[in-house]
Amino acid sequence: MSDPIIQIGDLKKSFGELDVLTGIDLEIEKGEVVCVIGPSGSGKSTLLRCINLLEEPSGGTIRVAGTQVFGDGKPQNLDQLRREVGMVFQQFNLFPHLSATENVSLAQVKVLGRSKAEADRKSRELLGRVGLDEKADEYPDRLSGGQQQRVAIARALAMDPEVMLFDEVTSALDPELVQGVLDVMRELADSGMTMISVTHEMGFAREVSDRTIFMDGGVIVEQGPPAEVLDAPRHERTRKFLGLVLAS
Repeated sequence: MSDPIIQIGDLKKSFGELDVLTGIDLEIEKGEVVCVIGPSGSGKSTLLRCINLLEEPSGGTIRVAGTQVFGDGKPQNLDQLRREVGMVFQQFNLFPHLSATENVSLAQVKVLGRSKAEADRKSRELLGRVGLDEKADEYPDRLSGGQQQRVAIARALAMDPEVMLFDEVTSALDPELVQGVLDVMRELADSGMTMISVTHEMGFAREVSDRTIFMDGGVIVEQGPPAEVLDAPRHERTRKFLGLVLAS
């Protein structure tokens, strides 16, 4: 078996006196889909933001595709990290003065050095992949929240990442817009993309993930196949959380 595409050792993150991550050990295999669940404040989003170093960890090590990107208390090989790992956030963060195509093309030109024509071809291909062929020339204010989020997914995919991180990407959407975004994520999972998704969509976690992780208090409380974690959790804290979430 090849080395895991992501290897995390004793990862810690503190904000002043507040310990948010208190020693995370985690390995993600290439092509694996992992859903991370847990209550607010459990450290889920911080874990994602540490993986791609939007937050600098307080300690531990992170390796991506065999290359150490954090260790000895400092970031390393940031260029490779940015190439390997894409991230989609709760908020879409699209440039309002650029069309959908232009939003997806911008980083390809500035970071990857693609020509505008090449970038635009790639952008239109990806917008088609996320079901937005007919919206390629629209500006964000003419798109629904779900459509804007799908543009954001296309923008991340345009950098040809090996790993995609999703941070509660449906939480800001009206309920009727959630399905379109989840369908895109399902297609990505089916295509073999390595994905880590922080989500409150338990049906999605059950259906799509290879492994479900429950976090609380800055630690991984338990993890395993979704049927085990969601239907037969071993820990009382997991059972209590799921009892509240699934009853709502």
